[in-house]
Amino acid sequence: MSTTLITNARIVNEGKQFSGSLLIRDDRIDRIWPGESAPGLVSDRVIDAKGNYLLPGVIDDQVHFREPGLTHKGDIYHESRAAVAGGVTSYMDMPNTRPQTTTQSLLEEKFSLAATNSLANYSFYMGATNDNLEELFKINPAEVCGVKIFMGSSTGNMLVNNPHTLKEIFSRLKMLIAVHCEDEPTIVANTRKAREKFGEDVPVYWHPVIRNSAACFKSSQMAVELAEQCGTRLHILHLSTAAEISLLKSGIPLSEKRITAEVCVQHLLFDERDYHTRGNLIKWNPAIKSSDDKDALLKALIDDKIDIIATDHAPHTLEEKQNTYFKAPSGGPLVQHSLAAMLEFYKQGAMSIEKIVDKMCHAPATAFRINSRGFIREGYFADLVLVDPDSRWTVSADNILYKCKWSPLTGLSFSHLVTHTFVNGHLAYDLGKFDNGTNGRRLDFKL
Repeated sequence: MSTTLITNARIVNEGKQFSGSLLIRDDRIDRIWPGESAPGLVSDRVIDAKGNYLLPGVIDDQVHFREPGLTHKGDIYHESRAAVAGGVTSYMDMPNTRPQTTTQSLLEEKFSLAATNSLANYSFYMGATNDNLEELFKINPAEVCGVKIFMGSSTGNMLVNNPHTLKEIFSRLKMLIAVHCEDEPTIVANTRKAREKFGEDVPVYWHPVIRNSAACFKSSQMAVELAEQCGTRLHILHLSTAAEISLLKSGIPLSEKRITAEVCVQHLLFDERDYHTRGNLIKWNPAIKSSDDKDALLKALIDDKIDIIATDHAPHTLEEKQNTYFKAPSGGPLVQHSLAAMLEFYKQGAMSIEKIVDKMCHAPATAFRINSRGFIREGYFADLVLVDPDSRWTVSADNILYKCKWSPLTGLSFSHLVTHTFVNGHLAYDLGKFDNGTNGRRLDFKL
């Protein structure tokens, strides 16, 4: 058995903040004490937190680590290290790789890749198509985070637009369904108008005009109506509009909600004015929209209408992003910087640190029913992050860890710095240094 004692920490957990010490024994949190020290306790390793914050590890429920098939953009090894350096100890990866993760065998191949290459804990979504229903119904809900449905533009055959297929999935699948909601006919019509106006040289600031609020609302409304009819556990990914918030409910404990939603960091940080300075680097689907949308999303998050903060981490090469509008892919890397970015909202007085921990750590664990993670509790896995709140740093080429080597946040400065990250009790990241000796683990889920 190995033990690590963390002393003199400012523990943030379950809506409270207190000074305390914590003992890790092997992969679990063994004991938690209030106060600055644990007198007389002998441990293999002692870390004096020096009054820094001790948080549960962040759980990011939406990433694209690009493996297999797109590893020139990113891969499990590099992206999981970047995640751990940013305080993310668990992630859930999307199925639009090459090949797409639409069969049981391909899903298990991704789990095998992560078992040998991921420094963080992991799960992978199975992707739905119009013709893979039988594969979906073979999933063991205790071993897989969910099924992903693209109810909007996608690649290959992953756009699910067959009403019969959607009804079958929503009514018969006994696990969480995560949806990308943008109405395809609306986007096609808007794209045609943009081409008529600009030809092939559409300016990127037209992205939220093409992929507009109406497209998002129409698709999200259909998903919510289907879920309410069928009693589905629905999770709406990356909300980007004020209008969609009207589809959500508050005042219900998260553990009892059947319909949950998330917002991504980029939709809280940026608005349409930023296209003029950051261009395709902030081109995401759904599009970053108006300042009114941005403000409404933050308020809905604080009011508990929106449940989770994620990233939709989706790296591309800088060369790809520097293409013209139609050729530049959507998405960007964020998983290394999500916690630091959100803690700036705390620094600015816009959001409490307790609420940030709730939305990035507790809520994903609760909504996805993850076993023994997401909280600082005795007996839970020791997925933990130490954060220095007074160590200002700037995102730059020399500290970006993504395989693609760029960030849409380059030039932004943050006041909070992750100093240590524990994954299952293993000190995976320590003041800029990694220990790759122990990989993360496959997440498991309560039925």
